[in-house]
Amino acid sequence: MDFTPIASSSKGNAYLLESPGVGPLLIEAGIPMKQLREKLHFGVSGLAGCLISHEHMDHAKAVKALLKAGVDCYMSKGTAEALSIQDHYRTIYFLGAVRVGPWLVQSVSLEHDAAEPFGFFIEHSKERLLFIPDTGFVKNRFEGVNILAIECNHLEEKLSQNILNGSIPAVAGRRTRRNHMSLERVITMLKSNDLSKCRAIYLLHLSDGNSSEEIMRKKVQEATGVPVYVCES
Repeated sequence: MDFTPIASSSKGNAYLLESPGVGPLLIEAGIPMKQLREKLHFGVSGLAGCLISHEHMDHAKAVKALLKAGVDCYMSKGTAEALSIQDHYRTIYFLGAVRVGPWLVQSVSLEHDAAEPFGFFIEHSKERLLFIPDTGFVKNRFEGVNILAIECNHLEEKLSQNILNGSIPAVAGRRTRRNHMSLERVITMLKSNDLSKCRAIYLLHLSDGNSSEEIMRKKVQEATGVPVYVCES
C-alpha cells in the first residue's frame, strides 16, 4: 500500500492510495478536474472510487465532475446534501463500512464545522491506512495502523502570537482552534494510539502562517519514532 499526496493545503486537497494489481483509491477531490486529470495522468477512469471527507471546496471541488465522468464517489449523507448532490453518489454511514472495489473503508467521526465530516480507516491486503483530515480532535483509538495521514494545521504558539499582533482576527483564531488540529493535539492523539506497526506518518494541511514544516516533522518523529513526511501544497 502506497500513499501519495497530490495536493495538501487550504487551496486544495487530494491524495492517492495505491496497491499492486488493483484500481487506486482517490481520497479527496479539492482541486479542479483538469488539474486532477493531469496529476493522475488522465487516468480517472481507472480509479476504484473517490472518498470525500466533507463539503468544503478545498476537499470537494471536483466531486461533481468526477461523478459526471463515472467515478463512484463515497461520502456521508450530510456531505452530499451540503454539496447539493442527490443522485449517483455512494453513502458512507456513521460507524459504517463499505467496499470500494478491493478497499474496505470504515468511517471515522470528526469534529469540524461541516455537515457530517468523516475520516477514513482503509484496509487492503492486510495493510491499513488511517486518514484524518480537518478536525479539532479525534475521539477514536486505532490499532494495526501501517500508514497514518493526519492534519497538523498549526503551532499553538504561532497562532497565539498572530492573534495578539492582529495578523489574525480573534474570531478566526477561535475557529481554527475548534476545527483544526494543532501540533500539540496531534502528538497527544498519536501517543494514545498503537503505532507499533506504523511505518510512515504524513502531516496534512499545514497552515501557511501558523505552522513550521521542520518543527512539526521533527517533533512528531521524536514523539513517535516513526518516519514523518510533510505533505506540501
